[in-house]
Amino acid sequence: MLWIAGAGGVGREALDVAIAAGVPVAGFLDERLAGEQVRGLPVRTPAELPHGAPYLIGIADPAVRARLARVLDAAGGLPATLVHPRAIVAPETELAAGCLVMGGAHLSSSVTLGPHSQVHYNATVGHDARLGARVTVYPGANVSGAVLLHDDATVGSNAVVLQGRTVGPAAFVGAGAVVTRDVPARTTVIGAPARPMR
Repeated sequence: MLWIAGAGGVGREALDVAIAAGVPVAGFLDERLAGEQVRGLPVRTPAELPHGAPYLIGIADPAVRARLARVLDAAGGLPATLVHPRAIVAPETELAAGCLVMGGAHLSSSVTLGPHSQVHYNATVGHDARLGARVTVYPGANVSGAVLLHDDATVGSNAVVLQGRTVGPAAFVGAGAVVTRDVPARTTVIGAPARPMR
């Protein structure tokens, strides 16, 4: 049975995806809420993950996802991929271990998602796009074809990344931004066209 790391908003949304997909969930892993129950499921610490158990990280922050993946892998956990049955995943698309794809998401032909990446509800990812590890595409975002999103990049709600652009490692595209030029590493861009935040 699946364990979901993180009992906050994204973790509960991951539970919704699991329920829709018919994937049984044992509980949540969350230091802050350990010992409590969330949506009728027990909450344990990440260190209490049973050896060999599948897990999915339901946390938006890429840095926290990276830290938790190291802890859970070291504990003998197995990263699982979770896809909502109302998501569209086109042919030749590859999802690495630990990915979360929510309802209404559309992954077009020949897309690649790296480990522990998330595509939230009603977001689209165009043909031949490559998403690195721990990338987050928030609700309603539109990532066009042949885009490269490096490790730990985030695309905010309703943002647009135009065809062939690159978003650097740990860069953040603000909500509603329109990316017309490549975004450097560890840079936050906002606006239309997107510009670095001062």
